Amino acid sequence: MSTQAAIVSALSLVGVALLSADAPDPQAADIVCFHEVSGDLLDWLRAANLPSSRLIALADSAASLQGRTGWRLLEAGFGDVMAWRSGLVVAELIKARLDRWSAIDALAQSRLVHDSLIGESPVWTTLIRSVIEGARFTRSPVLLIGESGTGKELLARLIHALSVDPRNGGPESKDLVTLDCTTIVPELSGSELFGHERGAFTGAVAPREGAFALANSGTLFLDEVGELPFRLQAQLLRAVQEKTYKKVGGNVWQATDFRLISATNRDLTAAASHGEFRQDLYYRIAGLVYRLPPLRERREDILPLAAHFLRARLIEGEPPEIDAPVRDYLLNRAYPGNVRELRQLMLRIAHRHVGRGPITVGDIPEEDRPAADEGPRIWSLELERAISLALVNGVELKELNRVATETAIRIAVSEEQGSLQRAARRLGVTDRALQMRRASRALKAPFTFDH
Repeated sequence: MSTQAAIVSALSLVGVALLSADAPDPQAADIVCFHEVSGDLLDWLRAANLPSSRLIALADSAASLQGRTGWRLLEAGFGDVMAWRSGLVVAELIKARLDRWSAIDALAQSRLVHDSLIGESPVWTTLIRSVIEGARFTRSPVLLIGESGTGKELLARLIHALSVDPRNGGPESKDLVTLDCTTIVPELSGSELFGHERGAFTGAVAPREGAFALANSGTLFLDEVGELPFRLQAQLLRAVQEKTYKKVGGNVWQATDFRLISATNRDLTAAASHGEFRQDLYYRIAGLVYRLPPLRERREDILPLAAHFLRARLIEGEPPEIDAPVRDYLLNRAYPGNVRELRQLMLRIAHRHVGRGPITVGDIPEEDRPAADEGPRIWSLELERAISLALVNGVELKELNRVATETAIRIAVSEEQGSLQRAARRLGVTDRALQMRRASRALKAPFTFDH
């Protein structure tokens, strides 16, 4: 039996589709099988607009994965890369991978996620899928890293909501307990976390439960954990490791069990190297680490977020349209406060807007309007940085032009849900020209089986 026939036979037994040169519908397939990786393979995958983050690249032999082949395929967007081995072991492993990804997809499209975490940019959707997987399928402590206003508390609430699934042993009614470490008074810091007994210190007229007790069987969210007093870090480390603590002024060890989520806008590894944060505590709280991108790294999400904030101001109905000059202004504005700043801006605009017409430049408050000589647009500055990096790496003008063109086409087609006609309008070309270009790419079929 040929390698291809063996692969098809084994995959069919576990209900997995194989994408090969004769597959009529690549969107319905789960596996891309190849004999060797070439530039044509990667070009074909980009042109075919495959849902590659949910695809597995399956080499028909281990020899096909020599060198950087596997890494190149992951960089192209594949979810996993593996070599074929005889029997059903690999087929069953592939099926398990796809089942996991399907569960993540379902949660990503649920109202729990879709209605509160707005964004379709690749960097954002990749983050959300990763967070969903870590939250639902593990109980590891989570560290969220990001600038102020990037949505750390929203993600903490999502992780909590997914963590309290009954299959993970958590009561659905348990609240998320949040402790803002910037507000902790050093003299009372132990009481905030562990609680205190009556008379433990001046003013302790009654016993009090701390965050550890309140979060038992649920989730504890330590916001801005990098600001936690150094003395308290050692106590926190012991309590997290041993899952026991004493109240301030108490002598009885009490047990607690919760999922720990921490958030910070600081570089904790650098703080640890400078002696400002305990390194052992960092490794204890950083079971899963997620970096939230600032808004400047996900500008594709600015307009959807703006519409979402406008919609939140309405009692009913759809938000008003946004005129082209206002869209241009929103896309090219700097947001040092990230999504939180965009939200406040849209609220100020909504307060000025009257009637049923579109949002116009007159709705932008005077203090928010751009200066006449504001300089080059944000997107051109980011493009300049990308080109500079490419030139440093030896990329020539011909390759720059090809990559820029293919990237623009891929993004336009993806954002228009596969419609070549609408994508062509956005790109300022005819849909026939776009069809011919994509057809010429798709003809370079990358699937060959020599044995």
